[in-house]
Amino acid sequence: MSGLGGILFALQAAGVAAPAAPAAPSVGDTIWIVRAIAAPPGWRVRPDPLEPGEAVTPLGEPAVARGPEGWVIRYPVAIWRPGITRLVLPPVWRFGPDGRADSVAGAEATITVASVIPDTLRAPTPRGLLPPLRPERRRPLPPLAAALAAAGLLGVGVAWRRRPPRAPAARATAVPSAGPREVPDARWLAAGEPKAVAVRARERLRAAVARAVPEAHPGLATAECVAAVARARPEAPVRELGDLLEQLDRVAFASAPGTDVAALAAMARRLAREFAP
Repeated sequence: MSGLGGILFALQAAGVAAPAAPAAPSVGDTIWIVRAIAAPPGWRVRPDPLEPGEAVTPLGEPAVARGPEGWVIRYPVAIWRPGITRLVLPPVWRFGPDGRADSVAGAEATITVASVIPDTLRAPTPRGLLPPLRPERRRPLPPLAAALAAAGLLGVGVAWRRRPPRAPAARATAVPSAGPREVPDARWLAAGEPKAVAVRARERLRAAVARAVPEAHPGLATAECVAAVARARPEAPVRELGDLLEQLDRVAFASAPGTDVAALAAMARRLAREFAP
């Protein structure tokens, strides 16, 4: 029975355990409790699981196998207390092929478990009390030195916390950093971005016009901006401003291919200088 992985106990039909292995189990060993249930041909059995006890731990579900005269049920358990342990096995249900069912009452297994600690002392004698760990005489110097050191550290800490504030260091004068360099129009045109050049020229021109004529703010459309400039400053080059803004709008919206964008940007810079206050 070594293939069962533990020590085997067999239960007779009357429910009394009889050891089948020659060696006695020890605490913590895997013990297989085997119970044979007689059943007519075609009948099947279903055992209830074994409940854990104070010193008994089931190691798995009961295993059911077909035997020569019925069914064989194996319960794997581990016992954690040396001595004699009485185990009450749960009832077993039997089911017939015609739908009938009955139960077989539980059995009792008596197992003797040996201790894993060798019993070397047959008659142990009590020992006396251990001597005190500390000597009877105590020196007052170490506690006094510790108290003085703690008081000195406390005074140093208080003095350090009450030190006068340090004079603020002179702040270095911040030198304004130069902003990012502007990308020339030629690089934008070489990269195939004429719309970027047109949009930048238009926005600069509209900003210069808005500074000179507040009524022509950037929120107006092109025609409204030109009309506001004509009302506020009739002496300004209003017609040239309107034509230039319309051409820049067409380039920005990709509706004027083949336009000389570089020339339009140069004209926008010149007009912006004229409108500058």
